Amino acid sequence: MKISGEVKAFAARLGHDFARPELLHRALTHPSMSSPTRPDNQRLEFLGDRVLGLVMAEALLHADKTASEGQLAPRFNALVRKEACADVARALDLGAALRLGRSEMLSGGRRKEAILGDAMEAVIAAVYLDAGFEAARALILRHWKERLHRVDSDARDAKTQLQEWVQARALALPAYIETARSGPDHAPQFTIEVRLETGECAAATAGSKRVAEQQAASALLARLDATP
Repeated sequence: MKISGEVKAFAARLGHDFARPELLHRALTHPSMSSPTRPDNQRLEFLGDRVLGLVMAEALLHADKTASEGQLAPRFNALVRKEACADVARALDLGAALRLGRSEMLSGGRRKEAILGDAMEAVIAAVYLDAGFEAARALILRHWKERLHRVDSDARDAKTQLQEWVQARALALPAYIETARSGPDHAPQFTIEVRLETGECAAATAGSKRVAEQQAASALLARLDATP
């Protein structure tokens, strides 16, 4: 199989020499580019998510031998959630090597969080199938190293911090409301407003509801911090 220069360059950044480069080729093929003779990365994404989860669970247990399950769970979620995978993908410039259909490419697919996160999970599976668990484990630990060091702060994302803020004041949980949706179906933009029962609110717009909710929560926290 002929492998493009972009894919070869990405493999070099990734730090794995593929014995079966077709696995990487598939991992970087978005469903918008698939065909009967060109399988996409969805099945690899499914597998890579599980490999990442096992490696991160093991790493957390090793890093803190006294932590309870309640302490480990939010750290684990911070390390394996789609945003973390997308961050790693951006650091590796995975988007430059993605194989996208024309409409997805024109709509900015190389920068979309969900596409990058899914592809990163698929790449993990490709390494696992190419060279085994230890190779996948080494790759994950290498590229997630900094996140493992700061996982305690990452685990308390904006929505979690806002929830803790209202609970400490015996208030009702924040309400997240979709107030607007714009853009084409293949690249929607969601506006989410977060409201407290005391009347404080903030809004944010992003390409996914989850990201918009986090940004709205972050904006409201900043507003609350600035209030005497």
